[in-house]
Amino acid sequence: MDTAVQLIELGAIILALGLLGAVSTRFSISPIPLYLLAGLAFGSGGILHLGASEDFVAIGAEVGVILLLFTLGLEYTADELVTTLRTAAPTGLIDLVLNAAPGAIAALLLGWGPVAALVLGGVTYVTSSGITAKVLGDLDWVGNRETPAVLSVLVFEDLTMAAYLPILTAVLGGASLARGATTLGIAALTIAVILYIALRHGALVERFVASPSEEVLLLKVLGLTVLVAGIAQQLQVSAAVGAFLVGIALSGPIAHTAQKILSPLRDLFAAVFFVFFGLHTDPAQLPPVIGVAALLALAGIATKLATGWYAARRAHVGPTGRLRAGAALLPRGEFNIVIAGLAVSAGTTPRLGPLAAAYVLILATTGPLLARTAEPLARALHGKRAARPRTHDEDPDEPNAGRTAPPHHARTVAAPISHEHIDGHDGDQPPGGPPR
Repeated sequence: MDTAVQLIELGAIILALGLLGAVSTRFSISPIPLYLLAGLAFGSGGILHLGASEDFVAIGAEVGVILLLFTLGLEYTADELVTTLRTAAPTGLIDLVLNAAPGAIAALLLGWGPVAALVLGGVTYVTSSGITAKVLGDLDWVGNRETPAVLSVLVFEDLTMAAYLPILTAVLGGASLARGATTLGIAALTIAVILYIALRHGALVERFVASPSEEVLLLKVLGLTVLVAGIAQQLQVSAAVGAFLVGIALSGPIAHTAQKILSPLRDLFAAVFFVFFGLHTDPAQLPPVIGVAALLALAGIATKLATGWYAARRAHVGPTGRLRAGAALLPRGEFNIVIAGLAVSAGTTPRLGPLAAAYVLILATTGPLLARTAEPLARALHGKRAARPRTHDEDPDEPNAGRTAPPHHARTVAAPISHEHIDGHDGDQPPGGPPR
């Protein structure tokens, strides 16, 4: 292939992503739907097929998922992760049942069979950590009392994926029950080893990657993350989960610096990931599934609102904060596409890919927009009580009210909000709650 053509295509793709990002910033929306649409326009069945740069885009997409989950892992210490898992289990299980059920039921009703039900249940289950992080930062919800509850749901979902993805991979590959159990056992052992290193020997990992030079730190951290992700994938664990656990192993100043220097790479390759999925989806296949996707999106909005409401209520948050928590969990994105991509690659029901793309397009677009309506809607529902002017001390649901001193850590969910802290602001409730 002519190198000049490859460079032209790559330059055009990256420039187009920059222009789409500028549009999303201008209108305060998530860029993910725009990236998906760009992929649809220039992929199979689109207005112009870009074939010369396809190999680079495929590798870039893998790196994008790895970096997305690695930077999410940087937001937690190993101790916080363990504490979160202990306290978030009831909410996490409710989240799993409520949000996986619509997809699984839809697949069965469509006659796609149990394998497709397993796939579509996963697609409808997982919230987009990346988009949710952006929503929390854009709307200045990071310091709100409900935010730790939102984070606990995200962590539980990510770790659920650590068990789900090996099982799904085995099922899609036609493996036997024994083979599937072996795969899951290997995956569990791999996760346990990485978690043990993170919990007991995180300081050694930090010393290994530490460097006064940001260039050297970048190369060490990126190399280690991609290496561990590749080994994890070879051992039938998701590469993204391996990267997430590497992020957990790093903490303190190194985590902050790593996030700062890797954020531009993460944003670039994450954008490439969404374009890659769009490139492999034929736009002509979307209209037949748009109705089902819309119904699933409506069900997903209801179930995520219920999940967020329950999670925030357990944290003793007021009604407005509960609504904000549910709204923050609405967007779908990276993992949903990963799950559908696995199914498409395995040759499962052909309509699964377009259905997942339409579903993500709807919720990646409407999720952030609906989040903006959470507080006005809560005030409307509460009538005079919410509308009456109050001081910060009087109104527990007023944004930025009742902020307290930061907890022992200041790590949050993504770069756009990495300099904020998580604390309570429902003035009539004690700060409390486990660290996330």
